[in-house]
Amino acid sequence: MDLGFADATAVIAGGTRGIGLATAVYLAEHGARVAVIGRNEARLTKTAATLEAAGSPEVLTLAADLGSAPDVDAVFETVGARWRDLNVLVNAAGPVGAGRFDDLDDAGWTAAFDQGVVSAVRCVRAALPLLRAAPWARVVNVTAMSVQHQSAGLVSYTAAKSALLSVTKNLARSLAGDAILVNAVAPGPILTDWARPVLAAAGIEMDDPVGAFGLLGRDHGMSVDLGRLGLPQEVAAVIAFCASRANTYMTGAHLNVDGGSDFL
Repeated sequence: MDLGFADATAVIAGGTRGIGLATAVYLAEHGARVAVIGRNEARLTKTAATLEAAGSPEVLTLAADLGSAPDVDAVFETVGARWRDLNVLVNAAGPVGAGRFDDLDDAGWTAAFDQGVVSAVRCVRAALPLLRAAPWARVVNVTAMSVQHQSAGLVSYTAAKSALLSVTKNLARSLAGDAILVNAVAPGPILTDWARPVLAAAGIEMDDPVGAFGLLGRDHGMSVDLGRLGLPQEVAAVIAFCASRANTYMTGAHLNVDGGSDFL
């Protein structure tokens, strides 16, 4: 299936690791010009090499703190100067950290919302002139399964992702007149860096999603019908369809990529 990414332009916020990186690679493999936003220069350099090897005809690395509106404005000014317009924006960044309600102070709540929802708002706001200038445009926000299945140990994270879903649905309606489609993807338990130290301590490899589920499923009460954790590239494929030219009529949707669950 041709997703229509040949020579398209895409920005991935949080594109240097995990699901964001997998999405950037997927788009690169399908011919998109890809820009990634991140704070770590070493990871940005490594990501650029990975995307070039994957076949992207042009790669931009954009160093920025998504918590800084001036930083975000500056990177999209760079994108505009280079590409003039933008077909795809994927918001795959943060928040990080966990905590139960009694563990969180005001700073913890503020950080979770800034990283988890306001950073995406900043990116959409700065990108909008470029998205509107493009012949077709898509926005995809990455939420989480905990939006639909609450976790007492991730209370601020879940609240921020829930707010991001609300923003997604409102943007879908607000931007429909511009023919900009806005959707959200909710990953289930995915085998990314968060699991690495836990698995290493148990002698389980990062490329063993069944073994990882056996350990983490017991410890965290995960319900996955397929009996394994997901892989970042499996989420990336769904994000890519939402972000593609092939998606012509889906907007305001919230898609689960969770291996089968009882979530709505």
